[in-house]
Amino acid sequence: MGELATALQLPQSTVSRHLKILADQAWVDSRAEGTSRWYRRHPSLDPEMVQLWDVVRSSMIMTPVSIQDAARIDAVMASRRTKSQAFFAEASADWDSLRATMFGPRSDLAGTLALLDPTVVVGDLGCGTGALSAALAPHAARVHAVDASPAMLSAASARLAGYPNVVVQEGSIESLPLADAALDIAIVMLVLHHVADPKRALCEVRRVLRPGGRVLITDMRPHAHESYREQMGHVWLGFSEDMVASWCREAGFSTTRYVALPVDPNANGPSLFSAVAFA
Repeated sequence: MGELATALQLPQSTVSRHLKILADQAWVDSRAEGTSRWYRRHPSLDPEMVQLWDVVRSSMIMTPVSIQDAARIDAVMASRRTKSQAFFAEASADWDSLRATMFGPRSDLAGTLALLDPTVVVGDLGCGTGALSAALAPHAARVHAVDASPAMLSAASARLAGYPNVVVQEGSIESLPLADAALDIAIVMLVLHHVADPKRALCEVRRVLRPGGRVLITDMRPHAHESYREQMGHVWLGFSEDMVASWCREAGFSTTRYVALPVDPNANGPSLFSAVAFA
């Protein structure tokens, strides 16, 4: 209301009184937000009210008073932008940590999953404890969370219990518990380096994908951390673009795109890649 009073050059009591009359007659609608109240033309005006509104507005819009009001409204909006710009000028150095503290470290990625078609069926193949399946579930028709480890599946089942569209299943990526052409999208996240025969695994992924479906593979680029074999059971020390493209081609995928991912300065492991292959 303070901004309206500024734009109209009227006392707040006068603005408040007029707004109350308009609200009582259902011409305007409002909502509270903290200590502020926001007003708009009521979204459910009947056609006759809309017609009257437009007649009055068109007869007033080019009057000197309305032109001055419009100029002051522009100034009010500019003031809002100035406050926002001042905040970001001060906060830019700490913005990443501030946003992570307020909304969580994965807020930027979680929101982008809404780009998925809500009708898709996704397979999280090698789902681990189910973190990715939980992020996918609100945006997909169904998620199949598959893992070969009973301990991992137990943790995933607990995490995913509140998602009715997620099916948790035990199975290896070389022998998936899924029907032919069951999935639109398959995700193989940090799994292939544990697999003895990646080409066989990718053939099985191709089997469960529908025509036109795609697989997303994220894994390590080639590295020299030989200790990972003993410490974490890694079979492969990363994958080159040529290796991934060759296996995907032999598994029946038509096109593969391999992208080296930016290195996280806080991570101490090898750099990663993402590859998308199309069925």
